[in-house]
Amino acid sequence: MATPKPNPVKTVVAIGIGAAIIFILMRFVMLPTFVANTKIQTAFGFLALFAGIFGPFAAAVAAFIGHLLNDITQYGSAWFSWITCSGILGLCLGYAVNGKKLAQGIFTTKDIIYFNIIQTAANFILWALVAPSVDIMIYAEPENKVYVQGLVSAIVNTISVAIIGTALLKLYAKTRTKAGSLKLD
Repeated sequence: MATPKPNPVKTVVAIGIGAAIIFILMRFVMLPTFVANTKIQTAFGFLALFAGIFGPFAAAVAAFIGHLLNDITQYGSAWFSWITCSGILGLCLGYAVNGKKLAQGIFTTKDIIYFNIIQTAANFILWALVAPSVDIMIYAEPENKVYVQGLVSAIVNTISVAIIGTALLKLYAKTRTKAGSLKLD
């Protein structure tokens, strides 16, 4: 059986809804940390589920737009270094989850371990290294400030995705009918 082609209308609608949910979660459902402008984001846990269902492209665009809307409404300007890293994180999460297996109700311990290794690496590379480095180059931010923000963000985002994202992915897989599980009487 051939794999059905993705429906572009469904993808665009999903991106819009995903971006709105990410914006709401980033803006209203987060916890502050001891570092200024650094929060524990529940949005990235949701992003893992979104990426697993709709794939890397939709997750990247939804994360980018959701983070952009959050920055504009919360800070009055967009920090494209961090916004772009959110989009790239969505892309990485989309490749860290096997969407076809997830849709079949399969999210095994091996899948969970693989997912968490990839998401941990992505979070640390993006938040502890890329975003602060770009902040220094583009916005001339002080090194010690942005690298502390980046390291704290990497740690709390990794934990958020590991707990919330893994739980949501596991729960979603349980709602799917496993291939071959239905029998004709």
